[in-house]
Amino acid sequence: MARFASLRAACMLLPLLAASTASAQSKYDPGADDKTIKIGTTAPLSGPVSAFAQIAKSAEAYFRKVNDDGGVNGRRIQMIIADDAYSPPKTVEQTRRLVESEEVLLIFGGVGTPTNSAVHKYLNDRKVPQLFLGSGAAKWDDPRNFPWTVGWQPTYRDEAIAYARYIKASHANAKIGVLYQNDDLGKDYLKALEEGLGSGEAIVARAAYETSAPTVDTQILQLKTAGSDVVLVAATPKFAAQAIRKIGEIGWKPVTIISNVSASISGVLEPAGKDNSTGVISSQYLKDATDPANKDDPGYREWLAFMDKYMPDANKSDWLNVYGYTIAQTLVTVLKASGNDLTRANVMKQATAMKDVKLPMLINGTAVNNSPEHFTPMTSLQLIRFDGTRWVPFGDLLKN
Repeated sequence: MARFASLRAACMLLPLLAASTASAQSKYDPGADDKTIKIGTTAPLSGPVSAFAQIAKSAEAYFRKVNDDGGVNGRRIQMIIADDAYSPPKTVEQTRRLVESEEVLLIFGGVGTPTNSAVHKYLNDRKVPQLFLGSGAAKWDDPRNFPWTVGWQPTYRDEAIAYARYIKASHANAKIGVLYQNDDLGKDYLKALEEGLGSGEAIVARAAYETSAPTVDTQILQLKTAGSDVVLVAATPKFAAQAIRKIGEIGWKPVTIISNVSASISGVLEPAGKDNSTGVISSQYLKDATDPANKDDPGYREWLAFMDKYMPDANKSDWLNVYGYTIAQTLVTVLKASGNDLTRANVMKQATAMKDVKLPMLINGTAVNNSPEHFTPMTSLQLIRFDGTRWVPFGDLLKN
């Protein structure tokens, strides 16, 4: 009897020993354990670019789906969203709280160039991953000086050069006016446009605006007075909508190009007026959820099923819901690849070695790719033109 009791006791210990062995094989930094992966993000839940808060909301909804499906390698993702109102000092305050008090494993999807810039050095000094930012600034691709930061979307430089190529090919003698946000976002576009054109001589007017400004009406009138017949609007959604509306109100008919951060039908073109917006040009790297041509696309149908279940009240024509969903899928890919080694160093290793990762809502012919030498995951763009109802692709896929 004593022998059977000993055998029974040994059998009862086996699951505990197995769990102990698995736990011993796992490696964790703050924010991760056997059950949870805690991540943090700052988002403009309030303030002048609050439309971008939809990125964090849709990403968080996707993580809920992942958790419902069993999590990542058996662990639930906990996402903490902190409002920074698109204010760099608030971004610093909230990021420090997320890292030092909440002890998140990583910072993910923070929105904005000036806001991410405010915590760029802090996160790199502390060796905390700053992943898949809601900003296309070229500075995020600097593995030598900032090895803990990875952007996601094609850079503003790549985008502006694509517009420059289009202008040179289709409007060779254009007089170009540029409306730009007076920070790294706008300045990146302006500098790259000049680079793509070969010089700044074709740019007859440059008009900057501050995000605290009530309108950009004065700047639009400045560009018109200068004789611009092509206008690049390097602006966030609120100001892009204002610019398009003002151009229409004064009866001006320039070729208008808007940065793809503002290529939202519901968030920009509809508020500006569809008549005013018809003919506007931009670029895309994500499938257009409003395009009837995508109705039978498997990736679109997968996204639509997600939206119906996890964001039933959200606007399906808002491309930011596609953006948040897709960057969240990118992070899940990285976390899955990290396995049981959820150290910050290993997460960064996986985040900078993605190979041909195809995601449902990337435009066909593209995939997520990067390397330890080149961090930016997305580099391809497609030019698009608004026809009054939807975005219509034109020209070839541009790969940088």
